[in-house]
Amino acid sequence: MKLPIFIADAFTARAFCGNPAAVCLLENELEEDMHQKIAREMNLSETAFIRKLHPTDNFAQSSCFGLRWFTPASEVPLCGHATLASAAVLFYKIKNVNSTLTFVTLSGELRARQAEDGIVLDLPLYPVYSQDFHEVEDLIKTAIGNTLVQDICYSPDTRKLLLRLSDTYDRSFLENLKVNTENLLQVENTGKVKGLILTLKGEPGGQSQSFDFYSRYFAPWVGVAEDPVTGSAHAVLSSYWSQQLGKKEMHAFQCSQRGGELGISLRPDGRVDIRGGAAVVLEGTLTA
Repeated sequence: MKLPIFIADAFTARAFCGNPAAVCLLENELEEDMHQKIAREMNLSETAFIRKLHPTDNFAQSSCFGLRWFTPASEVPLCGHATLASAAVLFYKIKNVNSTLTFVTLSGELRARQAEDGIVLDLPLYPVYSQDFHEVEDLIKTAIGNTLVQDICYSPDTRKLLLRLSDTYDRSFLENLKVNTENLLQVENTGKVKGLILTLKGEPGGQSQSFDFYSRYFAPWVGVAEDPVTGSAHAVLSSYWSQQLGKKEMHAFQCSQRGGELGISLRPDGRVDIRGGAAVVLEGTLTA
């Protein structure tokens, strides 16, 4: 078996920043267990598999493909950065002739379109609801100790818990915060929480590099201790911060070691456009 494979850094314009994803192009159906084996071999937060939906499809000409995402541990229902990476491979390396691509996924049809300043993903927008502190107190204390939390919300659609840190903290505090992910699986093993979002209000201003909000994302429940830049988390964050700030257009930064920028536009149809750059840093052939 020989598969074309790429690694693309998503939500960045520069190599070795943003969030790396492996992207495999499937000419034919892959044995089911091979998806997970390849994802484990690549050992990135996500490996994406693009497949043709019809025998006559062509990666350079067709506009609609199947798409699945795997962490080293499991398949996930939505991954923004690996969708962005997949579109970047098709647009930039395969030279797909279409301006918009549609991906058929576990989260429905997702679209990616070329823009002057990157690629725009059309993703679901997930509402959040207030979460009682006492129900998640052990999880919070385990993860971030006595760090001050200003708001707690939960996204039932994605099973992500959102913790807004106190406005008294700044970006450097969030960047340097030591988060204990090793013990979270013992503290939360009910299946209710599959991801932990830490977020902080930004300092919007006139500068081009000002951000509306910051975040970090942790998902040890699916085998990813900390994810560098997370599109699916921003499908939740966009909903929260739009309500908090009264804005439909936002500029966000995920404060991992690699870091990544995201442009956010809430759509009239109840979805969200998330824009980012991508850099393809590796291409080759996977042999098994």
